[in-house]
Amino acid sequence: MSLLEQIRKDMISSLKDGDKEKNQTLKMILATIKNAQLESSEELKDTDIEKILRKETKKIEDSISQYTQMGRDDLVSKEKADLEIINAYLPELMSDEDVKKIIESKINELGAQDMRDMGRVMGTVMKELDGKADGNTVKNIVQQLLS
Repeated sequence: MSLLEQIRKDMISSLKDGDKEKNQTLKMILATIKNAQLESSEELKDTDIEKILRKETKKIEDSISQYTQMGRDDLVSKEKADLEIINAYLPELMSDEDVKKIIESKINELGAQDMRDMGRVMGTVMKELDGKADGNTVKNIVQQLLS
C-alpha cells in the first residue's frame, strides 16, 4: 500500500471513529498532496509525498515557535497534535552521528578544505541523503567540519 493510499484510508477511518482533529489534519495533507500532483506532470512517488510531508512539518514547527512567542498555548497544542499525526507517516531521520560519517567521507572524497567548498559538499551530501536527514542539521555539521 502506498503512502497516499494509507493516508486516505486513515482519513476515512478517522471520520468513522469521530476523530475530527486527525480527520482535518489528514484532509489538509491530502489537499497539499493533490495540489503538488496537479503541478507535477507525473505520478507522485512515496519519496515525493515524504518531501511534501517534511515541508508541512517545517511549516508547523515554525507556527509552533511563533505561537509560543505570542503566548498562544491553545494554538501550540493544536499544532503539536498536527505534527504528531504527520510524523506518523514519515520515516525516522538519520542520527547526527550517521550524518556526520557520511559528510566526512564526502569531504575526503571531494578533497574539500574550507568553507569555500561548502556548496559542493552540501550538494553531494544532500543528493545522497535525499530526505533521510534534516537540511539544517547537515548544514551545521558541514560548517563545523569545514571551519
